[in-house]
Amino acid sequence: MTGPSNQEALYPPIEPYETGMLLVGDGQRVYWEQSGNPDGKPVVYLHGGPGAGTSAWQRRFFDPELYRIILLDQRGCGRSTPHMSAPEADLRFNTTWHLVADLELLRRNLGIEQWQVFGGSWGSALALAYAQTHPESVTELVLRGIFTLRRHELEWFYEGGAAAIFPDLWEDYIAPIPVLERSRMIEAYHRRLSDPDPAVHVPAAVAWSRWESSTLTLHPDPELVESMTEPTAATAFARIENHYFMHKGWFEEGQLIAGVEPIRHIPTVIVQGRYDICTPIMTAWDLHRNWPEAELVIIDDGGHSASEPGIQRALVDATDAFARAAEEPEPEADIEPESVAE
Repeated sequence: MTGPSNQEALYPPIEPYETGMLLVGDGQRVYWEQSGNPDGKPVVYLHGGPGAGTSAWQRRFFDPELYRIILLDQRGCGRSTPHMSAPEADLRFNTTWHLVADLELLRRNLGIEQWQVFGGSWGSALALAYAQTHPESVTELVLRGIFTLRRHELEWFYEGGAAAIFPDLWEDYIAPIPVLERSRMIEAYHRRLSDPDPAVHVPAAVAWSRWESSTLTLHPDPELVESMTEPTAATAFARIENHYFMHKGWFEEGQLIAGVEPIRHIPTVIVQGRYDICTPIMTAWDLHRNWPEAELVIIDDGGHSASEPGIQRALVDATDAFARAAEEPEPEADIEPESVAE
């Protein structure tokens, strides 16, 4: 297969040839699947959120004849269990470093020596955290919508900065929160999302998820909003995401941008929408300035979502290029002729 059809950037839909549940400890079971070519170039797809889970269309960023495509639902969401929509949901065993350990366990269990890591939004943060912890396990990185959970990144989107662009949607986001609590929106939402009463946490989760899903794309996408505000999915998504933001991802401030030295040698493509409101281009630019070896591709008509055509084309171009490079034969080394004794 030489590439996706001219009608769209993505490859045609495919089904997994294998699925499973990885027992990662702490009572957690992580869903994983494999599709494409079992003998192909391994790649792992890291979804956003955290808490969004994976979808079938995300397999389509990769040439199925050349890639062995691994998707997983991170702890507590998608098809992983226990699901964080349950009233008694316990998030103690759901942190960045649990997820990093899960990825390494999955890699070893699947018998993969090295793999490409592909992640967008929160998935870009997890990809960076994983690669900086296990650089020897990573062949390439493809990153989108860079998000590193620095304080001003979180404040921009969840504490009022983005209200300057979406004042109408912001009104809906703050509606569940009393006026006296609105100076600390992440904390105020945390109290409601942690409440075991569905009458409290479900409306809060839906409002949180509606704010995010309504601002992800350059143009409104009602189907995306509807899918992300379904109460069960929205509850897991909002609870996990808010939990991570309360703890700044368990990162030191600026850790992922400052910590690129161990991965500086890893071939990397960063795809960033110019008009990304959720994870503004400032973060991708800061990462690229500290890591100029990584290629930065700016999509001038793109927002945040990987569903946008320009972003999809750039991501598929990156995965195609890495697949072609892997197929090219190694150049033969110049060998000095042996001297012959007279």
